[in-house]
Amino acid sequence: MLEVMQLLRQNGYKTYFVTGGGQDFLRAYAEPVYGIPPEQVVGTMNATKFSYDAKGKPILTEEPRLLLNNVGPGKPEGIQLMVGRRPQAAFGNSDGDKEMLEYTQAGGGVRLMMLVHHDDAAREYAYGAQSKVGTFPDSLMAEAAQRGWVVISMQKDWKRIFAWE
Repeated sequence: MLEVMQLLRQNGYKTYFVTGGGQDFLRAYAEPVYGIPPEQVVGTMNATKFSYDAKGKPILTEEPRLLLNNVGPGKPEGIQLMVGRRPQAAFGNSDGDKEMLEYTQAGGGVRLMMLVHHDDAAREYAYGAQSKVGTFPDSLMAEAAQRGWVVISMQKDWKRIFAWE
């Protein structure tokens, strides 16, 4: 995926990291690891509040109130909120990405929708319908086939999973 993001950027595309994980957490390492600057990370967000510390310095404080749950239907909502335009291409790896792929496909012109199937238990963590890491149920595979989405098998299609291999 690092190679795909690099190729897209070399050809004039802007890449975003759209995740169900915490946006602020991912912003801390997205640029050195993925080459994606903090402003191009869209994730689950808590509300923040502007105030002043004891010395009068302006600060932002995260509140224990969910602003955006960036999973499922929250992904297109987060994309609209943070990016303001429909993606040309979207890559997912679980049923939490289904709505993002549907939203991408609904745009005009040529669009690319891909799912990475984590099915290589020997080289990486494989997950399917019942997993604590992610879910890739048979219904998602069926929807991908019906809609013409490309499914990439890590086991069959990737020569290497990690850069050090």
